[in-house]
Amino acid sequence: MASIDQLRGNQQPLTTTRNTSNQTQTQETQGGSVREQQGVKAQDDAVSLSQQSQVIDKMNQKMASEPYFDSAKVDQIKQAISNGSYKVDPDKLAASMMRFENDLNDS
Repeated sequence: MASIDQLRGNQQPLTTTRNTSNQTQTQETQGGSVREQQGVKAQDDAVSLSQQSQVIDKMNQKMASEPYFDSAKVDQIKQAISNGSYKVDPDKLAASMMRFENDLNDS
């Protein structure tokens, strides 16, 4: 018994795909796409960034290269805690906690 490929003869195998708008598209899997066979050349995609987006990209790169925290300040606080000289201001701590809670509730 002959296979399906042999029944087609010299025809190229077809592939059917479905895009997001539920339209069926058929294109040949060998010999290029249908558009290329019709003489339409594929164009290279290009992206250009606005001046503002270039500035933002540079800022992001700079921030990524810098440390996430001030290690000297962390060392200073660690030393103050270890020698007992670090003092917590309870009013400032409570105000910060309330501000944090309010920010969470506003979201």
